[in-house]
Amino acid sequence: MLGSLVLCLGLQAQVTTPQASPSSTLKQQVGLTEVTVEYSRPSMRGRTIFGNLVPYGQLWRTGANRNTMVSFSDDVTIGDATLKAGSYAIFTKPGVQSWEVYFYTDTNNWGTPENWDESKVAAKVTAEVYAMPMDVETFTVSIDHLHNNGATLGMLWEKQYVGVPFGVPTVAKAVKSIESVMSGPSANDYYAAASYYYEEDKDLAKAKEWIDKAVAMNGDAYWMSRRQSLIYAKMGDKKGAIDAAKRSLSAAEAAGNQDYVKLNKDSLQEWGAL
Repeated sequence: MLGSLVLCLGLQAQVTTPQASPSSTLKQQVGLTEVTVEYSRPSMRGRTIFGNLVPYGQLWRTGANRNTMVSFSDDVTIGDATLKAGSYAIFTKPGVQSWEVYFYTDTNNWGTPENWDESKVAAKVTAEVYAMPMDVETFTVSIDHLHNNGATLGMLWEKQYVGVPFGVPTVAKAVKSIESVMSGPSANDYYAAASYYYEEDKDLAKAKEWIDKAVAMNGDAYWMSRRQSLIYAKMGDKKGAIDAAKRSLSAAEAAGNQDYVKLNKDSLQEWGAL
């Protein structure tokens, strides 16, 4: 029995040692866009890298272990291509003077894809090789040359640096944000404020002003018209309540929301309109 227990414990024990190519995650905000790179970092360890360990002209996983992956929170531009927000595997073909860099939509690869599918290449660019004045011992991915509208995705190893510029939609996002704030509250803002005043028995005149603005901005929102009917009813405006409930009922029926259909029918019956 004791021998079996010792054997069992021995089988369950696991040796923990450092990874030869440890994993790394790089997070960087570029303008208003979040960029994340996940990759593994092999080291030189006295080896010749490019043209030997990593042959020239052959597809490389751009790191070690699972393929290197970059994620963008917004659509970005790389070369002449627009990459939709999401994640992409980065594959490269290193050369003496330049690298071919591929952004591949299939990120579930351990290393390079078994069968390369050209239709999965979302973007392909050629990046010039720059010589480094010293060895970079461990493969490194960087995000360099940061500015409001883009940055450069850099890759360094041995005595080589290549960089891929990319653009982010900062101007469009900033202008949209500015216009949204400067144009005043949204329909949802007015609806939330009116709902709070209604539920807390505060100034119903204010609640009516806000819910009227919300409904005017979003007439198909049956939940807003429903709240409008309740505020009118609470203020003693039975006709206004009935009109609002009928609009809410019609919109709820069109949207197929049976909960709001029933709520409105119950109220209309209570107010003598059905």
